[in-house]
Amino acid sequence: MPISPDMIRLELLRLAAARAPLKSFCPSEVARALWPDVWRNHMEAVRAEAETLVGENLLICTQGGTPVDIASAKGPIRLTKA
Repeated sequence: MPISPDMIRLELLRLAAARAPLKSFCPSEVARALWPDVWRNHMEAVRAEAETLVGENLLICTQGGTPVDIASAKGPIRLTKA
């Protein structure tokens, strides 16, 4: 069964809810959970769905602990529940 954007969204929100308050996670954790063997191939889809959730104020994107604009962020990012 193909993995839909809704399934990515649910996994992003599940990981955010599972973390202690203010604890972040890497989007690659979502890709690894959904596509264990080929997760790198799906990072763009995970980041795209994360961007949607950031836009909906459900997640916060950070780099080095500082909030950043996910759309323009280059390199590794972290996500946390808003």
